This record gives sequence, structure tokens and C-alpha cells, in this order.
Amino acid sequence: MEPKRVKLDRDAFTCSICLDVLSYPVTTSCEHSYCTDCIKSFWDKEDDERIYSCPQCGQIFTPRPVLVKNTTLADLVEELKNNGLQTDPADHCNAEPEDVACDFCTGTKLKAHKSCLVCLVSLCEQHLQPHFELPIFEKHKLVEPSKNLQENICSRHDEVMKMFCRTDWQCICYLCPVDEHKGHDTVSAVAERTERQKELEGNQQNIQQRLQDREKEVTLFQPETEAINRSADKVVEDSEKLFAELIRLIEKRSADVKEQIRSQQKSEVSRVTELREKLEQEIAELKRNNAELTELLHTEDHNQFLHNYPSLSPLSKPTDSSSINIRPLRYFEDVTAAVSKVREKLQDFLSEAWTNISLAVTDVDVLLSQPEPQTRADFLKSLRKITLDPNTAHTQLSVWNRGATFMKDQQSYSSHPDRFTSCRQVLSRESLTGLRYLEVEWRGIGVCVAVTYKDISRTGGYDECGFGYNDKSWSLSHRNKSLAFHHNNVRTSISGPWSSRVGVYLDHSRGLLSFYSVSETMTLLHRVQTTFTQPLYAGFRFDYSWGDYATFCELNLTEDV
Repeated sequence: MEPKRVKLDRDAFTCSICLDVLSYPVTTSCEHSYCTDCIKSFWDKEDDERIYSCPQCGQIFTPRPVLVKNTTLADLVEELKNNGLQTDPADHCNAEPEDVACDFCTGTKLKAHKSCLVCLVSLCEQHLQPHFELPIFEKHKLVEPSKNLQENICSRHDEVMKMFCRTDWQCICYLCPVDEHKGHDTVSAVAERTERQKELEGNQQNIQQRLQDREKEVTLFQPETEAINRSADKVVEDSEKLFAELIRLIEKRSADVKEQIRSQQKSEVSRVTELREKLEQEIAELKRNNAELTELLHTEDHNQFLHNYPSLSPLSKPTDSSSINIRPLRYFEDVTAAVSKVREKLQDFLSEAWTNISLAVTDVDVLLSQPEPQTRADFLKSLRKITLDPNTAHTQLSVWNRGATFMKDQQSYSSHPDRFTSCRQVLSRESLTGLRYLEVEWRGIGVCVAVTYKDISRTGGYDECGFGYNDKSWSLSHRNKSLAFHHNNVRTSISGPWSSRVGVYLDHSRGLLSFYSVSETMTLLHRVQTTFTQPLYAGFRFDYSWGDYATFCELNLTEDV
């Protein structure tokens, strides 16, 4: 007869460390039983602190207990095995190679349910229970299972890294500031995480705002395309009617006008389509960047957050799209007027009127440049961060991030091909294209703010390298509060009000450069309309007095303007 099988609760004969049936069982003084090898391995990990605890209830033993085999429990387990003890696996998930395994399981490792940032271990559901039940674990930080816990340990001091060195941009332990990070700018990892998170949240708001702006702009392109097509179609029709009356004289010109209109129509539609596609690509990129930021912002491990922070994809420069100027539908209509004039002056058609028709077609411009702002708040929307490049600074200029001062003594700069050697000048790191607005705070008796091409000479006299004294630069200067504009060695006196703050507005594509006196109101000092053939760079020049300085103002749209 088949022996009777005994169905018992597996937990009564299971080691809470390996989660298997007890093997060579031993029992602690708190009456919890373990496999001999399991409890030895567990206590071996605690040897450094000379404090030994029960894995189940947390009771502390000092010194390390000497345990002997629990023969009664061993005999019972053996007898029950012989009589058919059910040893079906517990309802747990074994850890796969791609999973985070429990650090406490011996033999078959179970999948970790949480990782502890204090204990620096990963725990399955059963081994995690003491963290929920015992007061000693109350302040421990549990996060999703992580394979990177050992990255939180200082390799030099074998301590948990809970601090952050801003000087070296790395996580450190509390002992590191004593030696290799002595004198460095250090804060807690939590504080640094908080600050960087605020920065990323600001970036995310910027991305979301840009997404809204770009998506709104994209919706404008379809009706604009349709309007261009309708206008072009109507003008073609009108032109054909007018040319029909003059068919014997202007048949060839009629075909030419039609072809030119269609070509321009295609060109304009192509421009709209191309810009729309660029904006859609930018939207897709912004969404990817937003997803990266969202994932990083939800990282619970401070050190992992800071480790991944520098690897974020940088934001690309926004597409320099021009707003569509909503106006009465006038795209190709001037062509109709020109053709009507031709009808009236038939004799002049071939010599003069044809030129007018051709110009009327090519003058169509759907995507108009933005008008120059009217208020300071509008100007600040085009504000961009500008910093100075020390490699361009004359040796008598002391340069910091956004400003420069004229010094009596030579500064200890290294030799560099971009450095101005004759004129006391310095250039910005960033180039100026598209729409840009800068504000400069200046003081002294001879200070100049300028925009210039980067290939301006670094040596020679004022005619070659001085801002405003050649065809590569445009400058506004004040000497004892007397203002003047210079370009290509031509001086223009300015009678506008002097202020300690001056605004510079640039619309690069339109060739528009304006200087403003900024106080409670903005007063236009001088405006230039030209054609810029290269990106521009901002710069300062100092002519007379030690101690004169100029700096790019750091502003934001929340400022009371």
C-alpha cells in the first residue's frame, strides 16, 4: 500500500533565509530556527560590527551565539520527509539574469521586491518583512529594486555616499571632505538633488511652453498654404483674361507670367511646408527631452539621479520661426494690377512694364519677420544669456562671467590667437543670430558696447580691430556721458538721454540693429538697417579710465518691467 502523505504548512519547516526546508536546523534563544549554513553566512556579514541579530525578529546577541543542532526538529523534518511531506515550491518568483536578486536568499535566489538605500541590500518579499515590522528599520529608505546599490559606497572609505562635491561633481561620503575633497564646495546629496530638480522642472516648463507655442504655430500653416494657392489661382485666371485681350502682342509674355507665378507659388508653399516640418521635428525632440526629464525626475535614488543628470541630452536651439502676419489676402494681387497697367500702356510693355510684373511676383513674402518690439516686456522675450570669452580679452581687462573691468595692471592671461592685443576689448562666447535682445550696465568715462563679426582683426590700429572703426563692427560709445554711434570709421553723434543701462536689439535676418536708453522707459538712441553676412558677437571696449566696467544684465520675464 502507498504510504500516507502528510500535508503540512511548509512555513513551519522552512528556513526564512533560504526559503527552503530546514537543513541541519539550529534554533536561536528567541526560538527562531534556521539552516546552520544560512545563519552562519548571515552572521558572517555582521562580523565587522560584532553585533549579531535574528533575521526574523531583530533581537541582538552579544557575543555571537554558539548554536548546536536542534535534533528534535531535525528528526521531525526527516520523519515528515520520509512520510510524504509536501515540499512544493512557495509562491515566489525566482530571479532571472535580468532581474535584481534578493541578497539574503541562499541557493535559489528570489526576485527582489525592494532595495534599501540604508542597508544597501535588495530584498525579496519575505526578507523585506522586518523592514515593515521592526522599529529599527522605520527610517530606512526603500526604492524599486536596483542593481547599482554598490555605486552608493565610497571606494576609499567604504561608507555610504550621502554628500555631493560640487567642485568635482561627484557623490562622496562624510569622510571625503577631510582629505581629497578638503576645501571643496560640498552639500548633502539630498540638497543637491533638490536644487537640480528645481532646475530640471524649470527646463521642463520651458519645454512644455515651447511645445504649446510650436503646436499652435503649426496649425497656422495649412490655412496659409490654402490662401497662397487660392490667391495664386485667382491671379493666374485674371492674368489670362487680361492677356487674352492682347493675345497677338503678348502671348509669349502671358505664358511667362503664368510660369513665374506658379514657380513662386511652389516656392512659397515649399517654404511654409519646410518650416512646418522643422517645427514638427522640434516638437518630437522636445517630447523626447520631456520624457527623459520625466524619467529622471521620478528617480528615487538621489545618487542615481545625480549620476544620470550630466548625461541628459542638451536642448537644441529653437527653430527661428517667424510669426505669420495676419493681413488682408494680398499675395499675388499686385500682379493683376501690373497686368492691367500693361493693358493701358501696351507700347511700353516690352521695355518697362514686364519688369514691374516680374518684381510683383517675386516680392511675395508669406512668412514676414516679426515687427520690432514696442515695450520692454516685449524686448525681454528675445533676451538671451550672454557670457564673455576670456580668451578674447585684452590683458588689461579683468573678465568674469558676464562683465569686464579696465585694470591698471596687466592680467595673467595665457597666449591665445583670439586675444585682442591692441584695443582693450573682449567678445562674447555666444553668437547672435535671429532675434536677440541684450541689456548692458556700464560705468565710466569711456565705455563702448558693440556687435561685430568674429573675424575682426585682433591686432593693428583702431581702423583694423577697434569696434566701430571698420566695416566688420557697429558700436555705441559714451565719453563722459556723450553718446556716439560708430561704423566703418564714421561717427554719428546721438542726442538721446544717457542711462547707466543700454539695450541692444538685433533682428539678424532683417539686418536691423537698434540701441536703446533703458530707464523707467525705453528711448530709441540709434537704429541701423543693413545686411549682415555673418553671425554677430557682442563685445565691450574701454578707452580711458581704470575702474570703468560693463556687464551683461541677467534678467527674466518675472522682473517688474
